[in-house]
Amino acid sequence: MSARARAVFVAGAGTEIGKTYATAALTRALRRQGRSVSTLKPLASGVPSLGDPDFRFSDTAILLDAQGLAVTLANVEACSPWRFTAPLSPDLAAAREGRSLHLSDLVGWCEARLREASAKTGATSDPIVIIEGVGGLMSPITPDATGLDWLKALALPTLLVSGSYLGAISHALTAAETLRLHGQTLLGIVVCESLGAPTSPETVADAIARHVPAPVLCIARDGECPDALARLVYGIVPETVSGTMP
Repeated sequence: MSARARAVFVAGAGTEIGKTYATAALTRALRRQGRSVSTLKPLASGVPSLGDPDFRFSDTAILLDAQGLAVTLANVEACSPWRFTAPLSPDLAAAREGRSLHLSDLVGWCEARLREASAKTGATSDPIVIIEGVGGLMSPITPDATGLDWLKALALPTLLVSGSYLGAISHALTAAETLRLHGQTLLGIVVCESLGAPTSPETVADAIARHVPAPVLCIARDGECPDALARLVYGIVPETVSGTMP
């Protein structure tokens, strides 16, 4: 028997709602607490080439910075091995470049990172792995699979990120219900403040919280990760598994 590392999957109720901002803020908060954190964005689209000055604005660069890591080829590959230039769903972005991606390869890569962290579990570092998804929960990632399929294959607790824009409540509740119907664990929901939203993120969070049996927290625009969110994520009890992961 071996203990699976503490790990969480960050999924979005939609696209461009602050998922990477929330992931980076959480990473920084855990590091400030002295935690060992490995934050990964295995699959990303709309990513400029590494030599492009705009790469520093990419999700991968933001997550590396949150971990205190330099933007080097080795670090970029270790965080985001599948990067596509077009700002499209990964299946379409890959096709545009004449490339392909198989769900089994993506899942296998993630499982390998979890095994590496598991080998350190129980040491003084007691690491936690944060895997950020891409787009919304149901965004296609291969011609045959969605982000939900990826999440289900990993079977990790899910941190769902929502915006506070008009319609965000419905989108968040729909994503939460989808997770429930597919037997996935909803660890909590983070409402990121959306620019120009008609109500505050707290108002949106209160509305969502009335309908889900999970903590709902807020992150203000350019705000820090709430301590309660860092405690929630680090409080995940590592799962005990038999043998080795597939």
